[in-house]
Amino acid sequence: MTSPTVPAVPTTRAELRAALDEPLPLDRVDLADLDNFADGITPWRMFHTLRHQDPVHWQPEETPNSGFWAVTRHADIATVDRDPETFTSTRFVNLEELDDDQIKKRASILEMDGVRHRALRSVIQRQFGASVINSYSDFLRGLTAKTLDAALAKGTFDFVADVSADFPINVLARLLDVPPEDNQQLIDWGNRIIGNTDPDYADVLLHSAESEKYRDLPFRSPASIEVFEYGRELARQRRGGDGTDLVSKLVNTTPRDGVPLSAQDFDNYFLLLVVAGNETTRHTISHSMLALLQHPEQLAKLKDDPLLIPTAVEEFLRWASPVYHFRRTATRDVELGGKHIKEGDKVVMWYASGNRDEQVFGNPYDFDVTRQNNDHVTFGKGSPHLCLGNLLARTEIRIMFEELIPRIADIKLAGDVPRVRSNFVNGIKKLPVEVTLA
Repeated sequence: MTSPTVPAVPTTRAELRAALDEPLPLDRVDLADLDNFADGITPWRMFHTLRHQDPVHWQPEETPNSGFWAVTRHADIATVDRDPETFTSTRFVNLEELDDDQIKKRASILEMDGVRHRALRSVIQRQFGASVINSYSDFLRGLTAKTLDAALAKGTFDFVADVSADFPINVLARLLDVPPEDNQQLIDWGNRIIGNTDPDYADVLLHSAESEKYRDLPFRSPASIEVFEYGRELARQRRGGDGTDLVSKLVNTTPRDGVPLSAQDFDNYFLLLVVAGNETTRHTISHSMLALLQHPEQLAKLKDDPLLIPTAVEEFLRWASPVYHFRRTATRDVELGGKHIKEGDKVVMWYASGNRDEQVFGNPYDFDVTRQNNDHVTFGKGSPHLCLGNLLARTEIRIMFEELIPRIADIKLAGDVPRVRSNFVNGIKKLPVEVTLA
């Protein structure tokens, strides 16, 4: 069984607008149906309908889940994201509903609030600060050149495999201080874990009968066991040392609250770094390249004026929206968008929808590399959980396109563009291109 693909013909602005101009009835919106996220158009039609007709919308789900509130407007997303006391992460941040024992075993820094969340975040926060990330500039340019040299020489290649996935994983390998020959294994683990609803990736599909055997593992993925074992061996080697890599920081630093990381804390933290350190940047680069293929006039602007690229990066992030949503859980009865949310209800922030909100973005369905005041919510909005690696991701994306664009005279789509079957990660699995060098 394979996931659906979209035609080789790119989805142009005109095609997208034509789809949006044909109203999608509210009763046909189903954010829980993963097949609605396969064609690259239906998600935007659903979000468009919800923002205009029911911006805080109750979405039923099939058993074993119980349904959730879909929050689709930028302002409401910010309200939820900024208020962890009312909308907690501690009941989990994905749609899967866990019991207390599962939460205790599976909780990562993402599923913590308050003092403990801040303490664990601080362990490696400096490694993602401006002074450290800026010092990586020459290293990142060297990695970019190596990736592009190998890919562009082929003429026709899969941009995802040879560029989007290759570059971020090399960066991650450096941060973890692991050998480059482990890169493909890291990529495969990320695919298998994040792609737990895609039959092309998952060892065991989420909510299948077999997944019950793995209910206490992150994403119910048996690949998590392999990641844990890999991380534990690195921890054994580096405990007590003076290394500055992320693993050394995790095993040799006592968090600010004075409570050392438990073995389980380390396992879940390390797995998060392996997955988050690769997937979102990879998918943003892929979507950005596809958008430039679909909007050649925007690529021409960047060719003519490379100084636009830092501005373009923010548009890349808005347009790509690599993570569709994150969930919170109401800690009390509360009103939001005119709806009465009960204590214990799941409340889901659809970041992708917020990034197309007409109240914030002029002509939100225009891909515009010159867009100013780009208040996207791709990394969160005023949240204590603001993506720790956001500066690194921005830097990687900027350097990639600063190095790539001058090298190409022409680039064309060369085949189908299959997407990850998921309503969590907005991922592209393959992006076949044909390149003519400058």
